[in-house]
Amino acid sequence: MTKLHVMVDFRIYEDQGKRVLVFWVAGRPLGLPVQVDGVAWWYEGDSLIPMPEKIRRQIYAEAGFDFSGSVCTGATIDDLDASAVDEFRKKWAEKSSQHRIMNLSHEQLLRDCEAITSDGITYAALVLFGKRESLGKFLPQAEVIFEYQSSEASGPASQREEFRTGFFAYYNRLWELINLRNDKQHYQEGLFIYDIPTFNEHVVREAILNAVSHRNYQMGGSVFVRQYRDRLVVESPGGFPNGITVENILDRQSPRNRRVAEILALCGLVEHSGQGMNLMYER
Repeated sequence: MTKLHVMVDFRIYEDQGKRVLVFWVAGRPLGLPVQVDGVAWWYEGDSLIPMPEKIRRQIYAEAGFDFSGSVCTGATIDDLDASAVDEFRKKWAEKSSQHRIMNLSHEQLLRDCEAITSDGITYAALVLFGKRESLGKFLPQAEVIFEYQSSEASGPASQREEFRTGFFAYYNRLWELINLRNDKQHYQEGLFIYDIPTFNEHVVREAILNAVSHRNYQMGGSVFVRQYRDRLVVESPGGFPNGITVENILDRQSPRNRRVAEILALCGLVEHSGQGMNLMYER
């Protein structure tokens, strides 16, 4: 469970004085192969090999058209921020323990993670690594806006920052802004009083990653992250993907932007099997 992030349950049955242990292993999510350390594995005879690209693409096709995987006409590698690419490189090398990644050129790195294909620059590359001026030209709605409201009264935000750059250029800054006003809460257990932060860093990052991975980039409007004294509201254009509701969100997965999710999974920022919402709920 720790390596695969696939839900496993079990039951013990008594039968004629003996114990029978039965495991239930969840199938992979629709449209996503299960990965270990950034690699989807496949059996060829008795050998375990990286899953052939043809098979992976068949799995991705299960969930329908992926806008983030389509090519942005007119975009070039010069539209991508080298520092954002290097931040991704560092996280991917740490996650996979493949040190060769540190020696790849920017273009080869982006081809290896399929942000660039033989047809050109994908929209996923712009979402994750794009320069500000490039997003303004090709995908202006791919921005995240942070606002802090000091009270419930209507009016302008006490602080506002707009991020119209690739995700890897701002994701740490976004948490820093939230953590600036992360007050301690107190609870008592027996004779002891403990402090916990109002906003759990893991949960906040999962919520933001969820918005970036699953918003509808073909719709106008931005992702809004609104912080109040005692709650955080993340608004993402597009609503739930097909088949996902409030009632089944902990049990079902349906990735809207598979290419974005795949790249984020390579470097360990998201749960590849779609268990991010479960982890948020449990924490």
